[in-house]
Amino acid sequence: MSFYRRGKPQVDEENPYWMSFSDIMSVLLIIFILASVVLIVQLMEIREQLEEQQQEFTEEIQMLRQAEEVRRTILHEAAEELQRRGIRVSVSENDTVLSIPNDILGFETAEFDLGPQYQDTATQIGNVLADVILQGDRVEYLDTIFVEGHTDNRPYQGMMGKGNWGLSAFRAISLWQHWLEVLPEGRRLDSLINQDGQPIFSVSGYAETRPVTEFQDTEAELRANRRIDIRFTIRRPTVEDYRAVQDAFVGDTQ
Repeated sequence: MSFYRRGKPQVDEENPYWMSFSDIMSVLLIIFILASVVLIVQLMEIREQLEEQQQEFTEEIQMLRQAEEVRRTILHEAAEELQRRGIRVSVSENDTVLSIPNDILGFETAEFDLGPQYQDTATQIGNVLADVILQGDRVEYLDTIFVEGHTDNRPYQGMMGKGNWGLSAFRAISLWQHWLEVLPEGRRLDSLINQDGQPIFSVSGYAETRPVTEFQDTEAELRANRRIDIRFTIRRPTVEDYRAVQDAFVGDTQ
């Protein structure tokens, strides 16, 4: 007679399969935690970089505003002092140009030399510009000051074929050369240097290409376009340009 023992099925409490799954889950959890820590650190670094860039933009905007205010102050102080002396000049609406009408400097038709009777006026303009520019640290905010010659739109065939281009340039050169001859040491405009080590003053001629009136039919309109402009530029783009860049950058990061 045979007896068969029926034992209970053995249960492997340390099943290798379950052990491997548990290990995998633990490793994945550790990886997840490490990845989360790395991500948090990276986000913190990005936030710090954004805050630094935001601060830089803010400082740039503040500097631009100050530079524009310096330019505005220079122009209006110069215009007010010249007006006080009986010399009629004007400041452009955007506070960048001091405009000197042709009749103040006495350039006759097709002529570019300063007449003797107008040289004192030209000297006073140069002295006033030196006064207002050399105050404090104003020079540090300036990039270039253009002495620009302009003509009306009537055709001119002189100047060895250079026409109004040559006439406008030579009128600006005549004024600039006069300043070089008469302004004393320490007030010479050619000694002014910008932050790049370059001369601040420059001379140019625009002929009739930049009119200030829509039409040039009357003598008054023609006269308005015959002028010398003193154009001031500062060392940075405008505040609006930087603000547009800043807004675009912040929008991209949101």
